[in-house]
Formats: sequence, structure tokens, C-alpha cells
Amino acid sequence: MAEWIKEGMDIVDYHHEKYDGSGYMHGLAGRKIPETARIFAIADVFDALTSKRPYKDPFSYEKTMGILKDSRGDHFDPDFVDHFESISRSIYDTYAGREDEDLKKELDGIIKKYFYA
Repeated sequence: MAEWIKEGMDIVDYHHEKYDGSGYMHGLAGRKIPETARIFAIADVFDALTSKRPYKDPFSYEKTMGILKDSRGDHFDPDFVDHFESISRSIYDTYAGREDEDLKKELDGIIKKYFYA
């Protein structure tokens, strides 16, 4: 099995685990949660909070990062939150709210680079 497929399976299976062990499905805690799932949990919540949904308007970058930082050590790996904070502003400024054709082309290029190289 290709490593990226296993990592994808880990993300699907474990991204609802919480760093303090209170998540589900397996009740894993801390570094027992696969690294890819700990990273994806942060990215998933960031995306959910900063995106417009039928039931809510997008949260600001500041409000979203406040929620993530408040959840350091209980919901999220504190080290990964710190690292994410160091790169998240530029990601947000580049991609938040975009739905244009250039974005689709850019993301297609990223996918091809990392998954079809």
C-alpha cells in the first residue's frame, strides 16, 4: 500500500480524536494519534470556521485562531497549533473566500505536484 494512502486512512479514521483523549472513535490521546490526523484536525477546523456555510458566515482569521489557540492541549496538539499559527496568516490571506478559476488551476497544480509526481 502506498504510504500516502495509509496516511489518508489515518486521517479519516483518527481526525476526530482529541489531544486530551476525549475524542472518538478510539479514544486515543496525545502522540498516540497519528501525526497526519493531528495536523488534519487543525486544518479541518480552520477551514470549517473560516468558510461560509449555509448555517453561518465565515469567522475572521483572528476569531478562528483564538478558538484554535484556546483549544491547544485539549482538542489540538499544542505544538502543531503553534506551527500552524506561523503559516496560517499567509494561507488565509491567499485563499480565504476565493472561488475563481485561477484558484482552481493553482490547486490542481498543487495536487498534481504532490500526488501524481
